Amino acid sequence: MSTGGVKDTKVQRRLAAILAADIAGYSALMGADEEGTVRNLKAHQAIILPMIGEHGGRIIDTAGDGILAEFASVLGAVKCALAIQKTMAERNAAIDPGKRMQFRIGVNQGDVVGQSIAPNGSPSLQNV
Repeated sequence: MSTGGVKDTKVQRRLAAILAADIAGYSALMGADEEGTVRNLKAHQAIILPMIGEHGGRIIDTAGDGILAEFASVLGAVKCALAIQKTMAERNAAIDPGKRMQFRIGVNQGDVVGQSIAPNGSPSLQNV
């Protein structure tokens, strides 16, 4: 069947849950204390990033304060998000409220089409 001159190609799709997270007020934290903020972020990431794999996910990309991860199920992604929030609440308990790093986390489920390479060399997904 003709599609107006466009070659028919089979597109591979799969259902996935995508977790996206970043730190609320990160730019303000950087403006107040760049070195301390980067040091604290790296310390938090050392604890948080392994949690993604522990909940059945894989990291697609990290950039600055952002995290993008893929999960086979929404349940795994949501459990991971809850574990991150619980861990961060514990880590932030003794920190001055103006210096706390609080993750904003969203989870979306949908078809993922194809696979390409992100600028950092990791697999990147295109959500439809």
